[in-house]
Amino acid sequence: MADVNIRNEANELRLLFEISQALDGADELSDPLEDALALMARYTGMMRGTITLVDPECAEIGVEASYGLNEQERDRAHYKLGEGITGKVIQTGTGMVVPHVSEEPHFLNRTGARDLQKEDISFLCVPIILKGKAVGALSADKLFADSICLEEDLRLLQVLASLISRAVQHRRDIRSRHAAVMEENRRLQRMVHGSLESGALVGNSDATRQLMLEIARVSASNATVLIQGESGTGKELVAGLIHSNSPRAGRPLVKINCAALPENLIESELFGHERGAFTGAVGAKKGRFEIAHGGSLFLDEVGELSLMAQAKLLRALQEKEFERVGGTKTLRVDVRLIAATNRNLEEMVAAGRFRQDLYYRINVFPLYSPPLRERKDDILPLATYFVDRYNKESNRQTMRIAPAASALLLGYAWPGNIRELQNVMERAVILCGTGDVIDASHLPFLRKETVHHDSPLAPTTLNDALADLEKRLIVEALKAERGNMVRAAERLGITERIIGLRMKTYALGYRNFRHKADDK
Repeated sequence: MADVNIRNEANELRLLFEISQALDGADELSDPLEDALALMARYTGMMRGTITLVDPECAEIGVEASYGLNEQERDRAHYKLGEGITGKVIQTGTGMVVPHVSEEPHFLNRTGARDLQKEDISFLCVPIILKGKAVGALSADKLFADSICLEEDLRLLQVLASLISRAVQHRRDIRSRHAAVMEENRRLQRMVHGSLESGALVGNSDATRQLMLEIARVSASNATVLIQGESGTGKELVAGLIHSNSPRAGRPLVKINCAALPENLIESELFGHERGAFTGAVGAKKGRFEIAHGGSLFLDEVGELSLMAQAKLLRALQEKEFERVGGTKTLRVDVRLIAATNRNLEEMVAAGRFRQDLYYRINVFPLYSPPLRERKDDILPLATYFVDRYNKESNRQTMRIAPAASALLLGYAWPGNIRELQNVMERAVILCGTGDVIDASHLPFLRKETVHHDSPLAPTTLNDALADLEKRLIVEALKAERGNMVRAAERLGITERIIGLRMKTYALGYRNFRHKADDK
């Protein structure tokens, strides 16, 4: 008897050591639970063993790992809490011993692996405990063939279940991470697909899809976003997508164009003012930060802010507090900032025109909205989208774009980007009238520009030549005066009204020329 006990104790120690080593050395691709059961069989002579776990979604108990069962037997082994020996052990959190399964009415033999008429089998089952709760069970048919004490076998099984619980937790963590990744992928796919379908960012180019993926990733966070890109590339649409796909979607998205406000009013617009704070302040007024509380604030053309306004913006972002103009009460707000600019802020920082600390504060997650020339594959889908949109607005019949017109659209450089394309297609729909095909004749401006840029041929008519010369003179004047329309008009000897009309004709935006002189 002493020899049997010594032999069993030696086997127990070896078994515990090897299972511990197997569990500690397991990586995400291995199956330590199957390894543990195989080791139990090797050292103890166990005939069959299972590790069952409770599915947290449906509370059903199923086999997670097994030894001595085939696939069909494993698939049959499903229990509810309290059902059979396994269900009772998990429900109560207490181990059970069945000396003779053929005599136990609660033993269900759900797997069908045992011949209860021929086999006299002992069954042991103990709970697997995680954070004080039974989440599964470890069971075995007869551990030591020469064991005379089933209670000792139960004790060993409980020790093994304690070791195995670590592997169960590890597996749960892996599955939780995998589920989170899969859900994130599904969310990204839904967002990308939905946005493309809705026309928010129309296109199929790699640049557009990459931008959509980055928007989806940052939307779920509270990170400050800086959207950079040329004028007309859809930076405001990007900001709207970030907000509408964020947890703040039910709260306001407040927009402000920093370039459109005089310097003496920007502080009042951002932070509000009290009555009598300055001449004309006949009553108290909330600023955009207050209005955006709980939501998002979109600062377009943030590079146009003065250094003084930048300092006050920095404090509001860092401390999440400010005072209204003329007020003494400190107000606290919860606002997510989304900023946008078509200027190179890094160069402005180096030149001392933009605060370095503010740049770092708003550039937490940079996004680049690519120009249309970098997303050529999107030109025709965008053109079609705008044509369909203006057809619906005007109750017109469906129009298609002829191959010659498509060639013009693809051959043009689009300095005004998507905004320019939108205007061109609106004009084309109007010129097309009651027709159903937009052809090259409905894109007269693009015909002139494409000839000038893409071929060595000169304009074919006197009017074309004069228009080409006029546009080039206006462009050069705007470059020289850094987008200042008044000074450019004076340089050309025309009025501000005339230059404004000509710029509209040629789809020229003054902001595109503000720092062109610096780039030479």
